[in-house]
Amino acid sequence: MPENVAPRSGAPAAGPGSRGKGAYQDRDKPAQIRFSNISAAKAVADAIRTSLGPKGMDKMIQDGKGDVTITNDGATILKQMQVLHPAARMLVELSKAQDIEAGDGTTSVVIIAGSLLDSCTKLLQKGIHPTIISESFQKALEKGLEILTDMSRPVQLSDRETLLNSATTSLNSKVVSQYSSLLSPMSVNAVMKVIDPATATSVDLRDIKIVKKLGGTIDDCELVEGLVLTQKVANSGISRVEKAKIGLIQFCLSAPKTDMDNQIVVSDYAQMDRVLREERAYILNLVKQIKKTGCNVLLIQKSILRDALSDLALHFLNKMRIMVVKDIEREDIEFICKTIGTKPVAHIDQFTTDMLGSAELAEEVSLNGSGKLFKITGCSSPGKTVTIVVRGSNKLVIEEAERSIHDALCVIRCLVKKRALIAGGGAPEIELALRLTEYSRTLSGMESYCVRAFADAMEVIPSTLAENAGLNPISTVTELRNRHAQGEKTTGINVRKGGISNILEEMVVQPLLVSVSALTLATETVRSILKIDDVQEISVPLRLHMPQLILKLSKNPEGLFSARSAIKGKEQEIVVTSRAMVAHAFNPSTREAEAGGSL
Repeated sequence: MPENVAPRSGAPAAGPGSRGKGAYQDRDKPAQIRFSNISAAKAVADAIRTSLGPKGMDKMIQDGKGDVTITNDGATILKQMQVLHPAARMLVELSKAQDIEAGDGTTSVVIIAGSLLDSCTKLLQKGIHPTIISESFQKALEKGLEILTDMSRPVQLSDRETLLNSATTSLNSKVVSQYSSLLSPMSVNAVMKVIDPATATSVDLRDIKIVKKLGGTIDDCELVEGLVLTQKVANSGISRVEKAKIGLIQFCLSAPKTDMDNQIVVSDYAQMDRVLREERAYILNLVKQIKKTGCNVLLIQKSILRDALSDLALHFLNKMRIMVVKDIEREDIEFICKTIGTKPVAHIDQFTTDMLGSAELAEEVSLNGSGKLFKITGCSSPGKTVTIVVRGSNKLVIEEAERSIHDALCVIRCLVKKRALIAGGGAPEIELALRLTEYSRTLSGMESYCVRAFADAMEVIPSTLAENAGLNPISTVTELRNRHAQGEKTTGINVRKGGISNILEEMVVQPLLVSVSALTLATETVRSILKIDDVQEISVPLRLHMPQLILKLSKNPEGLFSARSAIKGKEQEIVVTSRAMVAHAFNPSTREAEAGGSL
């Protein structure tokens, strides 16, 4: 405790480390629950700590199906982990919340939370009450946000270089960091094209569609002002249409079908011939109505009930020189309509000229032996949408590139929401630690200890950055403290050069919103975990619908459920892997049997 901090009035003379008469004596069970929760949550934080920063390690994750993911994105790693402990799941949800709020800093927020929980453990062991710790952390958070805002500098969306530096900083810690010179301008251009910089307060990332196409390298990624689809053109011989009139239909161009329960029996060849003629006339009539509107490019939504496009319909469309792209996914409909100005049509009677969109060019583009893409460019009434085509030599690279671009887009979105930048490289955290320590000296009693512990926890970010970069974390953090104490607020860890330098001069910057969100969410989660003193498991009586009486239902040490039942006086025993499967093991019936007990 600092010398100039006076004990609170009426507080015991002994320090918090002594469990004297005035110290908070926790009951055994709440203490065990609290330390169990903290230990489980810290384990999650430690699992991803090595992934922080440009020199962080990647994780290879294999799911139950054998699919492999390679990434160092905190949110992706935690989403793939099968976490059972409820407190540990809170840190997984914390990472998701940071991903939604800021899109970046998903690893940092969990590491900060883990460090704060470590500080909580030490404070609890000194006998400080959890409520005092929680309230003190809230006070430290409010002061910390003031410090971060004071450190930040405003940024204008017209300052393209600053936006590029922010996106590059985000990409530097990714697997695809060597392509940041290509992906950063692409991300900035994409955001700038879908907003009005003068009035925008946020960015709807649904207006930026990322299309993944296997083949080529990341160097082949491109930004397209228009629409790109991975579906192939169904026609043969039509690969390019200029001055396109584009229609989007949600009904099938195929012969009508009967209900699934009905059948039609054809007894002779004359009836068969009549059926075929009617089918041909029906489809020809549909195609003529489409052609009548002036449509020369037709997009057809995917159907799960039957073929959306029959061979006969394709034949007629081909003769009338109408380009066809089928199997459009339902989730793409909204983006397509906004991009090219068309409207989806659910019935042929509604297919009119005013439902069509128009564009300068619709073409199928060959990708040098790695497939084809369908592009629509030069839309006459475009919505503010763009498409990013992501290429890569394998699925793992493409998926990681997509995640990296998403993070870069989110960083630019943060700057649109809150137009302020802050230094990176651990500089904000060291400055927080220094100034919160000074702030703790103005407080008295237990609050001073708690705020000081909060300040010390902030040093985990620069310490981890240094450790992952192969530097000595103790000497690095010590030098950072000294430099910041001399007023060098923007001094941080330069991972590339392996030392300490002015991070702003190196243009290692990040949005203020990322740091503010990470600190706020981490503190709120830690306070929630800290105030839990018991865990209750609710057992619900099992209700089963079956024609026999359950005599005994139990769970063995291997986790299997054993059920003994009586059927017509004969006993029967089954063993299944879950309670739900007990009911399925017998014939269903309206008669209800009830089995109580905790399973």
